[in-house]
Amino acid sequence: MIEDVRFGSVMIDGKKYEHDLVIYPSGKIERRKKEISKKKHGTSHKFDPDELREYLTEDFDILIVGTGIYGMLSLLPESRKLVEDKEIIEKPTPEAVRLFNELRKKKRVLGIFHVTC
Repeated sequence: MIEDVRFGSVMIDGKKYEHDLVIYPSGKIERRKKEISKKKHGTSHKFDPDELREYLTEDFDILIVGTGIYGMLSLLPESRKLVEDKEIIEKPTPEAVRLFNELRKKKRVLGIFHVTC
């Protein structure tokens, strides 16, 4: 599904996205609502539970968070607690993309990807 990731963009099924993304288990793709985290913490690199709640609309087994090319994004402890009954994987975005592509063949995966730092 995800064909390529570079600093500032992700290619999915031939379409280039130049913003952070959420990919649901159903395959639906939407822009990450990072302004929620940024408003509360002054940065979108602290993944707030209020933002995460926005994406909990489909059931999933695994949450994969692409933390950026350099790994700057992190789930806050309160965000982790929201999904503590699920498997959570946080990796730099290129590695997270590889895992997402592999795991979505077998499990319901919610992917959230930071495409810059």
